[in-house]
Amino acid sequence: MAKVKETKTKTTRAAASTAKAGKKAFIFFNCDADKSVQSMNVFYNHVIYHDTAVARKALWKQIEDEIAAGKVNIAGEHVEAARASVLTGDPTEASQYLVYGAVQAFDFV
Repeated sequence: MAKVKETKTKTTRAAASTAKAGKKAFIFFNCDADKSVQSMNVFYNHVIYHDTAVARKALWKQIEDEIAAGKVNIAGEHVEAARASVLTGDPTEASQYLVYGAVQAFDFV
């Protein structure tokens, strides 16, 4: 019985370690058309979105607001794909559809 308990503890620790390593945060950046790192200003775009449903909705709202303000462009046929990426997939994939905007992911503990 002690052996089973030991294995279970190791599995739980491994799962906890993986869960911590897998946590992501996302930041939307206004940037140039080439999405160069130098054009992404963390002092201008400083809102961090955690990987939760509520935060993803807020991230998509920020992207919509930037599009409405004319600061970011997206072709009409790509809006739904970008939306799905942000809300249910990998938010960084939405960057490929955005002109003058990008979503970057960061690991955090």
